[in-house]
Amino acid sequence: MLVIIKTAPDTTEGKRGIKIARDMAADICLIQNAVYFAVKDRLEGFCGTVYLLDEDRRLRGLGEGDIEKDIKKIDYDMLVDLMIKEDNVIGAF
Repeated sequence: MLVIIKTAPDTTEGKRGIKIARDMAADICLIQNAVYFAVKDRLEGFCGTVYLLDEDRRLRGLGEGDIEKDIKKIDYDMLVDLMIKEDNVIGAF
């Protein structure tokens, strides 16, 4: 399962998306302002795979050194491939 999150870490919706992903042992994809979740120590030990739309990271001025090292950077084509591959896609919070 893939949960797509688009809202910032300080929003109720963003926090809800992370909680749903944790509860369902799902992977997450961070797009738009949710890329700020990728900043070091913001995901607080999230166990699933974290994908990050790299263009949104760059547009918001986050450097590669600002984000957790285990996060997988993807582009729009890769996001579409992820959504096709997954049985269930939930989003966007």
